[in-house]
Amino acid sequence: MTIQRIEIIRVAIPFSAGGRVNESVEDDDAFNAASPNISRMESLLVRLQTDDGRVGWGEAFGHGLNPVTFSALRDLVGPFFLGTLLADREATMEKAMRAFHGFGRTGAVLYALSAIDIALWDLAAQQAGLPLCRFLGGESRQLELYASLVSYGNDPEEVARQVRRVYDLGYRRLKLHETAPAAIAAAREALPADAQLMVDTNCPWRADEAVQVAESLRGLNLTWLEEPVWPPDDFAGLARVRQTGVPISAGENASGIEGLRQLLAAGAVDVVQPSVAKIGGVSGMLQAFAMARDAGVHLVPHCFYYGPGLMAAAHLTATLGADVALEVPLIEFERNLHAWLDFQPHMHLPDRPGLGFEPDAQVLREATIDSYTLTL
Repeated sequence: MTIQRIEIIRVAIPFSAGGRVNESVEDDDAFNAASPNISRMESLLVRLQTDDGRVGWGEAFGHGLNPVTFSALRDLVGPFFLGTLLADREATMEKAMRAFHGFGRTGAVLYALSAIDIALWDLAAQQAGLPLCRFLGGESRQLELYASLVSYGNDPEEVARQVRRVYDLGYRRLKLHETAPAAIAAAREALPADAQLMVDTNCPWRADEAVQVAESLRGLNLTWLEEPVWPPDDFAGLARVRQTGVPISAGENASGIEGLRQLLAAGAVDVVQPSVAKIGGVSGMLQAFAMARDAGVHLVPHCFYYGPGLMAAAHLTATLGADVALEVPLIEFERNLHAWLDFQPHMHLPDRPGLGFEPDAQVLREATIDSYTLTL
């Protein structure tokens, strides 16, 4: 089975998030997908087709970087895989990693490789006639979802209103993207005791500042405080924040598998969060799973995307313990790209071979803002 055709598809779909702050709000993180001023969500899809007509889907991280990753797929990564054998996928991926290492061990090239890797695993599971989770040794089971909210501009009243709204939808695990202690405290106050609250701060503070913030949050019973330190690879600084007693999570921004290894070796986290669309696809995630087990650290996949990457994260999560919930960006799209975006507090994985990802052809066509096809 040979990879005969590779389509690279960049899509953008408008969305709402239950009443976001208006565009006059100052935004210091405009390239973050959880920013309060973003009104449409991008995704970069890869569609691999084999010589027997089978189709595998992948997704590359990321959002504002998509034009760069698109170029990497079109001009570098895609041509490398065109004409290769599915049976040789592991060896081919190893060759690609070595061939492209000079362009960096993370960033657009690794994101492009992640998309290809996800699509190759989709094809391999299809060839085996198994859903990806079962192909990986797990079970097709119901997953609890945890709601990852966008930022509401650190407005305590709005944050409190939103977490109550999401709790009333049935979610018992919620994640904020706020940085002001007052907004975080307002969320905790608004939620019943049975709700778990996580906070992703997106690397805003130097280590000394992060220690002070963590100490101010210590009484809020956070499930974790995510990425409080700038730069994100200051693992020694992150380990100092962890000493405050507030559970710390990180890993989404690790510089590939080796960066994740260094994060774990530093004893910097209680929860490690690799991202399938950034870390090297399913292959990278499986390496991360093994490393986390060896280190005795809890692992919860990061997932703030909505295409094949979401489905890959779901299948991977199904191979972990029942206490691990799947992160989903809790937003309402103007049109759903596929059926699995009709979020409820639980998700039943598709019981068909591979990822089970199948986009709505009309939505895909109308949402496409750039595309390119490579053929033999």
